[in-house]
Amino acid sequence: MLFTFSSAGQIVFGPGVARQAAGLAKTLGRCALLVTGRNRGRAAQLERDLGAAGLAVANFQVMAEPDIACVSEGARAAREHGCDLVIGFGGGSVMDAAKAIAALAVNTRPILDYLEVIGKAQSLENRPLPCIALPTTAGTGSEVTRNAVIRSPEHGVKVSLRSPHMLPRAALVDPELTLDLPPAVTAATGFDALCQLLEAFVCSKANPLTDGLCREGLPRCARALQTAYYEARNLPARTDMAMASLFSGLALANAGLGAVHGIAGPLGGMITAPHGAICARLLPLVAAANIETLETGAEVTPYLARYHEAATLLTGDPQARARDLVNWLEQLAARLKIPSLSHWGLRAEKVPALVAQALKSSSMRGNPVPLEIASLEGIIMAAMGEDG
Repeated sequence: MLFTFSSAGQIVFGPGVARQAAGLAKTLGRCALLVTGRNRGRAAQLERDLGAAGLAVANFQVMAEPDIACVSEGARAAREHGCDLVIGFGGGSVMDAAKAIAALAVNTRPILDYLEVIGKAQSLENRPLPCIALPTTAGTGSEVTRNAVIRSPEHGVKVSLRSPHMLPRAALVDPELTLDLPPAVTAATGFDALCQLLEAFVCSKANPLTDGLCREGLPRCARALQTAYYEARNLPARTDMAMASLFSGLALANAGLGAVHGIAGPLGGMITAPHGAICARLLPLVAAANIETLETGAEVTPYLARYHEAATLLTGDPQARARDLVNWLEQLAARLKIPSLSHWGLRAEKVPALVAQALKSSSMRGNPVPLEIASLEGIIMAAMGEDG
């Protein structure tokens, strides 16, 4: 078997490691663009630490999922302030924005030259500015991936800016930064990590190294997600979820994903909904469709056995089978009060166009089995059903 494995230049994990950011930043640059989310005050301690370390700091806030205008504006801000370093402090949207800004600050052709699907997907001419990632949610694993997901309102889709050079120079994963997440955010981001681990484990490009990450991460999600949802400041549960999220990012970046993310990507450009909440509604349905196809297919593949193993990892029952996994996922989504897709504004008339976009997704190519158009439409329609 031939495979490669790439990640952030350095990963530092553990409670309190965010305080190491300033010392690390000092070795990478002199003026940092600090990219934060809506609540810039959460980064106040980091900003003080950077100043004490002698770095100049310019601030840039990301108010929603990053779109073309947002990252273009951030890149202009980095150039105008003479920034030679970008620090992302926030959730997945901030991580993606920071990586994109670091790339576009020094690659100044029109952004569509670099974007996949809607653009030319050309390579970056110059290496991005150094980027340090400090995630404050446990879900996307974007701190260790080589792409940034960017919305194009004009095209109604989310697409990737991608380069092996976009991997952050360092990822500081501090579970303490997630202690105050509200339940709905905990649920959505946590389900994103769970989905990424499961899809990477059963996808067609899995390898032994990513398998190990998924086998370690899935049980952590199983034992910690509900606890973190109900007990916001439970540090052991938050630590498990932060690690599971990190492992999910490492796994997806080096193996791939599947039909859930194949659908969730373009759907995120059609409706305003948390990415993880979309994944949570789709995951049991996609798993059920994949399992049914594997059970009835004539071809012998390893993927059904993967679903059986994932069932044991998540349920804790050594006798669990793939169908038990589907039931477990459905019950978890209900307990975490994940809304239906119709709650976020998806309507039946949009489904054919959504499926057409999903079939173009790179994630769809990693699905363990090909799913027919009718099957994909059925999955989406079912996810639009009553709230759990």
